[in-house]
Amino acid sequence: VQLQASGGGLVQAGGALRLSCAASRRTSNNNGMGWFRQTPGKEREFVAAISWNGGTTLYGDSVKGRFIISRDNAKNTVYLQMNGLKPEDTAVYYCAAGRGAWATRAVTGYVYWGQGTQVTVSS
Repeated sequence: VQLQASGGGLVQAGGALRLSCAASRRTSNNNGMGWFRQTPGKEREFVAAISWNGGTTLYGDSVKGRFIISRDNAKNTVYLQMNGLKPEDTAVYYCAAGRGAWATRAVTGYVYWGQGTQVTVSS
């Protein structure tokens, strides 16, 4: 499975962005999917995850109530709607496909990773 993340960019604090993660094949429809983010010198941080059918979603504490993860299996695409952006949300955002159908916060629960898309939030 190849994953292509897009939608990053520069936005002012309080603004919104929607990230997309397109998968190369339908196999990804059987997988849980997740979003992580990383800044230089720090470990990859869990942002959000969604189960194969969208029935379960998980969020990191720092984004809960502001970000929404969703998926469209007909388009092999997962989305991350980011609202109320803060400067501390600045990072490279990565999408990932899980080892199984469930949603998980653990980095080790993911086997395929996209290339990342930069999100920069100015104050």
